[in-house]
Amino acid sequence: MNVFYEEDGGFKVGAILADNTASLQVEAAHGKRSKIKASAVLLKFELPALGEFMERAQQAADELEADFLWECCGQEEFGFAELGQEYFGRAPTTVEAAGLLIRLHSSPMHFYKKGKGRYKAAPAESLKAALASVERKRQQALLQAEYVAQLSAFEMPQALLPHVNALLYKADKNTLEYKALELACHATALTPPQLLEKCGALTSSHDYHLNGFLFEYFPKGHEFGEIGEVAEPQGLPVSEVVAFSIDDASTTEIDDAFSLITLPNGNWQVGIHIAAPALGFEPGSRLDEIGLERLSTVYMPGNKITMLPDELVSAYTLDAEKECPALSMYLEVESADYSVVSMMTRVERIRIAANLRHDTLEPVFNEETIAQGGPDFPFKTELHTLLEFAKRLEIGRGKEGSNQGIDYNFVIENDRVSITDRKRGNPIDKVVSELMIYVNSRWGKMLAENGVAAIYRSQNNGKVRMSTTPGKHVGLGVDQYTWASSPLRRYVDMINQRQLISLVRGEPAPYAANSDVLHAAVHDYEVASEAYNGFQRSMERYWCLRYIRQEGVSEVTATVLKENLVRFDTLPLVMRVPSLPEVPPGTQVSLGLSDIDLLEMSVVCQFKQRLDAQ
Repeated sequence: MNVFYEEDGGFKVGAILADNTASLQVEAAHGKRSKIKASAVLLKFELPALGEFMERAQQAADELEADFLWECCGQEEFGFAELGQEYFGRAPTTVEAAGLLIRLHSSPMHFYKKGKGRYKAAPAESLKAALASVERKRQQALLQAEYVAQLSAFEMPQALLPHVNALLYKADKNTLEYKALELACHATALTPPQLLEKCGALTSSHDYHLNGFLFEYFPKGHEFGEIGEVAEPQGLPVSEVVAFSIDDASTTEIDDAFSLITLPNGNWQVGIHIAAPALGFEPGSRLDEIGLERLSTVYMPGNKITMLPDELVSAYTLDAEKECPALSMYLEVESADYSVVSMMTRVERIRIAANLRHDTLEPVFNEETIAQGGPDFPFKTELHTLLEFAKRLEIGRGKEGSNQGIDYNFVIENDRVSITDRKRGNPIDKVVSELMIYVNSRWGKMLAENGVAAIYRSQNNGKVRMSTTPGKHVGLGVDQYTWASSPLRRYVDMINQRQLISLVRGEPAPYAANSDVLHAAVHDYEVASEAYNGFQRSMERYWCLRYIRQEGVSEVTATVLKENLVRFDTLPLVMRVPSLPEVPPGTQVSLGLSDIDLLEMSVVCQFKQRLDAQ
């Protein structure tokens, strides 16, 4: 005797070897022996033979239509034998009964299982919904297969175009579109960006990287929309001095300017003038919300996303031939030894005579021209005096000659890039950096001594941190250091400027020491700064690779940093070289370059030879 029984959610057959009433010992057609519960047995049979029973039962099941069975069974719970009697008009054979069970069991949308061999027809609405779902999935599978075929042939399905950004930057792996792209990538051995580029959906590798950043950090777009009123401060006194700024050619947010006059006693008055956009809007205003949202200007080669709207920047940037609102620090400097005799801070308007630019100033104001006397140029006397003062400040910090290295400038014109280097610590940089360090350090001290809350930067054990408590900045060699010199570009500076203005005017400070805004700005700025700086470095890497491809560079020299990590000698690019042999840090090597991928921002670097004596 043989049995047809249910086990592990499926049906099996076996020959009875032993009947122990509550359990049976059975042997399958292939010889495997099992112990089963007697309650699991649905049918007993002698014919057909054990080896062919399941095949014939499946054939019988295939001849049954689930829809017709559903119509026949009514709405009450039923046993398979009852349905078989009604369906066949007689007692079904064991093969027919087994086939009926297989069909009922394999149609869970039509029939709900209620027990051993017992089922109940699904309600009409539930069945309709289930069948619609199956049909929908079938259609989706067909559509997915169509998308995969098109993508694999490097043709872009039109229906996928609106989903490109989501697929690239925030993919939902459960969507049909993502699954199709994933299958096509597997078939073509390409990454999603590479495949979409070949399909014509990515027309610009630059925009791919830029849009990824915007998608994450500016999901609503980087336009400002309605900004509210930009206030024009009234009644500010106008300074008698004439100032000038020093910036690179692309700077539009001009935050700082300088002035120098000779006092009746022979000493100099050095003026450090900082743009004062804090006078243009109140805390809590729409403009303030924008500053808090962005926290900083985002820089990248050839472009930037400003922290503040153009209307506000235009009103407060220190443009030439304008009288601009400013927070000014005036220093009386001893003409004999450049020591600072006194200091005062004013809120005023300052007349800007010129915006000096690095590209035109540096050829006439550099170490060589200074040593030789150099040609005449606007503000030559002021700059030479300020340079000597800056040297004195640098010595006072104990950091003489510490600001060395190379800075790189990127200029993008007509989609071509030029990269030039500038020696860090040159006379222009020294004047600007030393005066900025001084003003930020002294204003920080002024705020701290008067008990006015502020945001400080400190450094100890090599780690820089921001806090509302002043502390030493070992790297700069100052007792305290606050950011207040770039309020057009950093919201932290805006906060500190508001505190300074209130102190100078004898008014209550906008922010108390326990202000939520103050503490949130510290945390949020650090998060934003890390993201923005990372993006800037990423885009500099991108344009370095564009430059290599553009100029057809196939070989470069580089300096080993550690292990297989090297820094290119003429570009701000750090790469790994898997083929680099074990050499000490500082070793100069020659590398071959090939296979630039602008989407992945990678280039294959192959070690060629050492360039230094071994």
